[in-house]
Amino acid sequence: MGLAEGVLKGDVRAVAKLIRSVEDDLPEAPEELAKLYPYTGNAHIVGITGSPGSGKSTLVDILIDAFSNRNKTVGVIAIDPSSPFTGGSILGDRIRMQRHCMNNNVFIRSLATRGWHGGLSKAAASVIHVLDAMGKDIILVETVGVGQGEVDIINAAHTSIVVLVPGMGDGIQTIKAGILEIADIFVINKMDKEGVWEIKAEIEAMLQMNTYSPGSWRPPVFLTSAVADKGIDEVAEGICQHKEFLAASGKRDVHLRERAKRELTETLKSSFVDYVFREMDKDGGLERLLDDLAHRKTDPYSATADIMRKIIPEGGFRSS
Repeated sequence: MGLAEGVLKGDVRAVAKLIRSVEDDLPEAPEELAKLYPYTGNAHIVGITGSPGSGKSTLVDILIDAFSNRNKTVGVIAIDPSSPFTGGSILGDRIRMQRHCMNNNVFIRSLATRGWHGGLSKAAASVIHVLDAMGKDIILVETVGVGQGEVDIINAAHTSIVVLVPGMGDGIQTIKAGILEIADIFVINKMDKEGVWEIKAEIEAMLQMNTYSPGSWRPPVFLTSAVADKGIDEVAEGICQHKEFLAASGKRDVHLRERAKRELTETLKSSFVDYVFREMDKDGGLERLLDDLAHRKTDPYSATADIMRKIIPEGGFRSS
């Protein structure tokens, strides 16, 4: 039985093996992913982002319960910092969410960033497809927690949740940052701490400044205590309501097309660069070019134009 066939049957070992192949860029991974692609597009993807220490992992842990209680199967992708020694993820999903390991309706996987910026990892999009094809209803994607620049999740998720917490500088200056502009739902965690109502008031004031057209989505603000399991059902209900809004408004189809374009673009770029480097490396051309660049005998712009002229037939390409 091939890996793709095993994934479609819900075989956890096949899923884990394919994810490892994706992470390691093994040659067989694209072929198996291609077999799975027709069976994807059914899961609702929820991105959870915010500053380190805001309680994202605990929120995800309790959301698993909330959706399991709604008879939903759940996949979790936890993006972790890379180990400087092995390249693997430093934090382990089984350390943080090990109580779910015996639940056959839940699959949890940690992915290392491996130098990828924006809060996700290079493999994240493909792993989402694997869990989608596996049959998960909800896929929770927890970003690494790197701060205000962590906005790639909006490109992967249907519903983006921004988690804030009192006492960590999540005030009006942070609210102006790009990370808060991506939110479909705001969650102010650790609601028992001092300052929670000030943050809520600031977010509400920011939302008041925006003009929402009739029928558009206005991000709700939820207060939670993930440790005490307070307000989590309300967040789960908010996610379900946003899912229904996307379907009713047609925005889910728009999202699917935009996501398809981004994935095609990234795949094309990766494949083309790999091809160019392989071709140039056959006669040592790549090393010579790198030496010329390092010693300023040429520049990246002229080198790129020269490479394109050699690879693309004359008249077959025009740079924009």
